[in-house]
Amino acid sequence: MAVSRINEAGLNVNQYGNRNLIINGAMTVAQRGTSFASVSSGEAYTADRFGRYLNAAGTWTITQSTDTPTGQGFASSIKFDCTTANGSLAANSEYLFFQRFEGQDLQRLKKGTANAEKVTLSFWVKSAKTGTYITELYDNNNSRHISRAYTISSANTWEKKELTFDGDTTGAITNNTATSIQLNFFLANGSNWQSGTLQTSWGANTQANRAVGQVNLADSTSNDWYLTGVQLEVGDTATDFEHRSFGDELARCQRYCVDLTPTSAPYIPGTGAVPHNNTAVAVTHVALPVTMRASPSVSITTASDYSLYDGTTFTCNAVAVNGLSANGGGINFGVASGLTARSAVGIYTNGDKRTLIIAEL
Repeated sequence: MAVSRINEAGLNVNQYGNRNLIINGAMTVAQRGTSFASVSSGEAYTADRFGRYLNAAGTWTITQSTDTPTGQGFASSIKFDCTTANGSLAANSEYLFFQRFEGQDLQRLKKGTANAEKVTLSFWVKSAKTGTYITELYDNNNSRHISRAYTISSANTWEKKELTFDGDTTGAITNNTATSIQLNFFLANGSNWQSGTLQTSWGANTQANRAVGQVNLADSTSNDWYLTGVQLEVGDTATDFEHRSFGDELARCQRYCVDLTPTSAPYIPGTGAVPHNNTAVAVTHVALPVTMRASPSVSITTASDYSLYDGTTFTCNAVAVNGLSANGGGINFGVASGLTARSAVGIYTNGDKRTLIIAEL
């Protein structure tokens, strides 16, 4: 049950921000897209700040859904839908949904000290498959972990879960912008992950203890799994979900990913300048809306999705950063040859091709 805390001035402190360590816990921001089909292997991000890792555990479609728990103020959830089943997982099979945290954002946990804080995870979940599921906090700085089990009791019914994790008096979190702790929601795991005893107190990484008892969500194409309202907060009590404005949530997400994709014709993401000494490239300046976590990279599908235009159309053959820092900078758009030195060009995309600036963990 969510509890409202009243401070000495009589104010409900749950109304105020920065309780929730999770970014985009309501799954409202989806800069990379709202649907990902034929997901069968590897790591990639879905809704902003949330990623998935899949190895030999079926094929999936992942979507931003409007199916949400009634009366809780949520507009979106993330949905995992099994499209090709795997009822016999290999020993190393693995499917998880995760969020990673910068070390500097978790110093309040006092990890590695005698005053290490407990944290409480709460979320809304729904699945066609009932049974035991595992969540985990994994400390990348010190190779330590702790797991908690939860049960989906009723098929196709939204249920709220609240799980408290003890503080860890061993292994401090490095105070920097790199990955510290990773929150994992396990969905399907082979015997390499389940052959031991579930690690319900902090301890050194033992793979066999990480997901003991986890159901195989991949065992039927009838299976799906929805999640929203994810909150991780200091203390042993789950408070009401911290609803933020869309603009606030988007700005937090843009520290890690900025979407520059044009959404309507003529699909112009910008203009560029041709330097005096190279007629095979145009440089455009990117002004970022927030300071990013680190110097970012550019993520595109293929360079030929872009064209330069100065009266003649030139198809691009390369797209690369040019002094792009966490605060902005240049991107080079290369062509075979033929641009005019010291001229301006328009930069076009072949439709709404996704252009992302990435500084993820």
